[in-house]
Amino acid sequence: MAPARRGRWRRRSSAAASPSRVDSLWAALAMVLILEGLLPFCAPSLWRETFRKVTEMSDGQLRFIGLVSIGIGVIGLLALQYA
Repeated sequence: MAPARRGRWRRRSSAAASPSRVDSLWAALAMVLILEGLLPFCAPSLWRETFRKVTEMSDGQLRFIGLVSIGIGVIGLLALQYA
């Protein structure tokens, strides 16, 4: 067994993740779908207007939004993994 790291970031052991990773993936996908569905359900006209504005953005603007989203997601996953 490898010695424990003394650094600030300690990785959780695989035994701590008792539900399978596939189950966690399905749970994460379900949460994304719930969050994505909230705005069209609660405020369809606002969602439609926002979607229209997004379709008018340039490719560079959309890529920047995508890059920021990926960065926030990676930081969030790392924070959860090493918490």
